[in-house]
Amino acid sequence: MSNQLNPKWIGSMQKNFTTTWKFRLILCRILPMGFLSGMKVRQLDEERCVVTVPYRWINKNPFRSTFWAVLGMAAEMSSGALLAMYTFRQKPSIAMLIVGTTAKFIKKAQGVTTFTCTDGLKVRKAIEKTLETGEPECVECLVTGKDKHGNDVAEFTFMWSVKARSGKG
Repeated sequence: MSNQLNPKWIGSMQKNFTTTWKFRLILCRILPMGFLSGMKVRQLDEERCVVTVPYRWINKNPFRSTFWAVLGMAAEMSSGALLAMYTFRQKPSIAMLIVGTTAKFIKKAQGVTTFTCTDGLKVRKAIEKTLETGEPECVECLVTGKDKHGNDVAEFTFMWSVKARSGKG
């Protein structure tokens, strides 16, 4: 199997995810709650992804903070966008699935919460390895959420399984 990742498609995904109107169209199609929540990808490059989600009426809980599931959705996007970027139009195609997650909530999320995942190179290596061997690989992504003052709000860990599909994909 070839372990070559196509820089053209990586660049295309970076542009699609960081161009607001394109990302909103993507969300409408694949993650409607992400669209409704106001989630945005602020940065996507080969090393990191930064996603924001605001506190607003549709995202709130009874305790005047952002509902934990909304935080989890934005946190997952910050790791998942890295996987999507590296697997987009890959031949053979890559199956990806979350096989585990943990969350730690540190303080109330009020206002905009910014989630950052800096495990892009780990993701890339796992994808290259599954392309080379055809065997499933697991990659653990740490995501931190901060408020506008830079204070930690939440930490998530996502364990992703990636596997090159056999055949044409």
